[in-house]
Amino acid sequence: MAPYEALYGRKCRTPAARDRQKSYADIRRKPLEFKEGDKVLLKVSPWKGVVRFGKKGKLKSTFCWTFKIVERIGSVAYRHELPEKMQGIHDVFHVSNLRKCLADETLTMPLKDVQVNEKLKFIEELIQIEDSQTKFLKRKRLKLVKVIWNLQEVRNLLGNLSPK
Repeated sequence: MAPYEALYGRKCRTPAARDRQKSYADIRRKPLEFKEGDKVLLKVSPWKGVVRFGKKGKLKSTFCWTFKIVERIGSVAYRHELPEKMQGIHDVFHVSNLRKCLADETLTMPLKDVQVNEKLKFIEELIQIEDSQTKFLKRKRLKLVKVIWNLQEVRNLLGNLSPK
């Protein structure tokens, strides 16, 4: 018998610690459901990411690759379509390890106008000088020039493709 019950002769009406903790956890919990054919990102732990997925490094992302959901198994598990290089990994994951992939495959940039050198750096060429002015400081004169580079067209294209 609990001390409260022995003293007062009735059960305590305050919620137990487990109930209180559950209510705190339920506030942040949101139900996740996916359909067959949805693309999802898989969350991997740091150690398993190195061992199973070859993801290492200090600044690596927590989520790896996008996978397509093949079927739903129960209420909280999903079977995925894994590539051939991941044949040793089980293809069923819990919903807590998945995030919806928000990338839109229709927003791809054509790379025919982009020039790259042998070190895979963009080659920037001067197209036009738009404006120039001189800024006077206490003891210096700075010449400011506004230039349009060929890479600017690529940046404009990327800006137009980004979702608003």
